[in-house]
Amino acid sequence: MASNNFPSQSHLLVIIIFITTLLTPITTNNTSPQPWNILSNDNFAGKLTSASSSVEAAAIDFGHVTKILPSAVLNPSSVQDIIDLIKLSFDSQSSFPIAARGHGHSFRGQAAAKDGVVVNMRSMVNEDRGIKVSRTGLYADVDTAWLWIEVLNKTLELGLTPVSWTDYLYLTIGGTLSNGGISGQTSRYGPQISNVLELDVITVIFPRNFIGKGEIATCSNDTNSDLFYAALGGLGQFGIITRARIKLELAPKRAKWLRFLYTDFSEFTRDQERLISETDGLHFLEGSVMLDHGPPDNWRSTYYPPSDHLRIVSMIKRYRVIYCLEVAKYYDETSQHSVNEVRGMIKCLPLYPKKMYFMR
Repeated sequence: MASNNFPSQSHLLVIIIFITTLLTPITTNNTSPQPWNILSNDNFAGKLTSASSSVEAAAIDFGHVTKILPSAVLNPSSVQDIIDLIKLSFDSQSSFPIAARGHGHSFRGQAAAKDGVVVNMRSMVNEDRGIKVSRTGLYADVDTAWLWIEVLNKTLELGLTPVSWTDYLYLTIGGTLSNGGISGQTSRYGPQISNVLELDVITVIFPRNFIGKGEIATCSNDTNSDLFYAALGGLGQFGIITRARIKLELAPKRAKWLRFLYTDFSEFTRDQERLISETDGLHFLEGSVMLDHGPPDNWRSTYYPPSDHLRIVSMIKRYRVIYCLEVAKYYDETSQHSVNEVRGMIKCLPLYPKKMYFMR
């Protein structure tokens, strides 16, 4: 989390401007939206709606910061429906914005399409298809409208799990792969976009072989690699990801889970960096902040023994800000020594007077 090389204010300003530029809905051209005669297009019968309830639902995301009204919402039953919509916009004299929306967990309208069409990706989920797991190849081919929790439940049936996660599992595959996908496993395995073997992408804007005509392309590190790396973390600006081949590993059987509380930020980051630097260290490491405001259990009280709740509340009220370092180490019957390694890591951390920890 911490680094000795902090960017300057000018660098931060450039980064902010660059990110702000990217956080815009997909558009195939820069012309004004066309009249909504596409609602009568036979290709989208029963799938494209301008009903106020659907439009209102697509206008607001999890952040509740913006309200951006589309003109219609597409509920596709197949990838071909999305291709047809993009081609229609591209071929029209007046194109219209298109944005893919998964579970709507963006914060500032990234999945919005002002006066355009929001594509409800979740409408393509089919219980009979969409997740294919290879135990021998250690990968899963997944339609990106599925949620990570749904993929996990499927892979666990074969004793497997994706290598890298987000902390919150009720997000779509396509949504997180378009953003990055970060969790406490990132320091060991990298973000989710670093653990993808292959993608299917409907092209929207791309400068070389694909020019945004709604073409479907399979890409990887070796095939159409420019598109592959542009789509991963590209915020949907280069295409809509419809399938991903995700790396898997054997699911851990057990985990030793610890949480450290700090009142000093420097001590908190020093320990964090030290644990990350271990060659064969922790499988999960994440920092968070506990503040003296909001509901009394806003620090996720279920993570701590009930007998210590009053002590934690007292610390928060006294110091106003508490820093939490959460770590985990996986092990099984054949690697019991890993638990002793965790205990050794604890002992190597200086016991600052105001630090406390909990172990499970």
